[in-house]
Amino acid sequence: MSAPIVVFAVGNRSRGDDALGPMLLDRLAGALAAEGSESRFDLIDDFQLQVEHALDLAGRERALFIDAGTGTPAPFAFRAIEPADSVATHSTHALPPEAVLAVYRKLTGCAPPPAFVLCVRGESFELGADLTVTAKANLEAAWTHLMNLCRQAEFAA
Repeated sequence: MSAPIVVFAVGNRSRGDDALGPMLLDRLAGALAAEGSESRFDLIDDFQLQVEHALDLAGRERALFIDAGTGTPAPFAFRAIEPADSVATHSTHALPPEAVLAVYRKLTGCAPPPAFVLCVRGESFELGADLTVTAKANLEAAWTHLMNLCRQAEFAA
């Protein structure tokens, strides 16, 4: 049985600010466990989104995609998304969340669950780099927003 909410974190922990998504997911896992609400969420951490992630949307009430972005307004952007086959993205990943939703729609013939993106502004994505000072501040702002979202019945509220 799937949890009603799926959260995808996309990024590479070895590439500086690209670690923002996975770092937020790690924090979220700990906070949900401490609050006893982890059964409401499935948390998925991956380097990048693939077409197979569309299968993780089945049976969900909501989906959230967390990533770092190079052209994202600081400290982060949060928005609802819709399925789209071809989408311009500020993400460092080849398959954007909107394309995952489109794959789900093609596979199932049904609309995907309401979905949202939390994109945190990053500056440096070099292999072996540490998280930048600015990204650390952006992470803290995004963390507060993420926890507020997870405590609401509906992300759109």
